[in-house]
Amino acid sequence: MTKDSPPERFRSLRTFYPHYLREHQDPTCRVLHFIGTGLILVWCSMALITRNALWLLLIPLAGYGFAWVGHFFFERNKPATFQYPAYSLASDFLLFWDLLTGKEPFKPRG
Repeated sequence: MTKDSPPERFRSLRTFYPHYLREHQDPTCRVLHFIGTGLILVWCSMALITRNALWLLLIPLAGYGFAWVGHFFFERNKPATFQYPAYSLASDFLLFWDLLTGKEPFKPRG
C-alpha cells in the first residue's frame, strides 16, 4: 500500500472524506483547492448573471488546474479524481466549506 492507493474501495462519502483530507495535508495544496473551487462558484454565477454559457468552459481549468498543481508539486500524490471522481468532487466542496468556516485548518495537523 502506498500513499497514492487507499487500502479499500470506498463506498460512501462519509468514509472517503477522511482519506481525502489525508491526501490534502499540504497547506499550499489546500489553498490551491480552495481557490479552484471558489473560481468554479464564481464562474457558475457569472454564467447565470450574464446568461453566457462560455463561463462554464472555464470550470475544468479552475477545478482541475489548481487541484492538480497542488497534488503534483506540493502533495506529490495522485489526485483522487482518477479513482473516485464523484466522491472527489463532493469532497472538494466539503473542503471548501470546511476551510471557509474554519472547521479544517489550512495547515496540517501535527
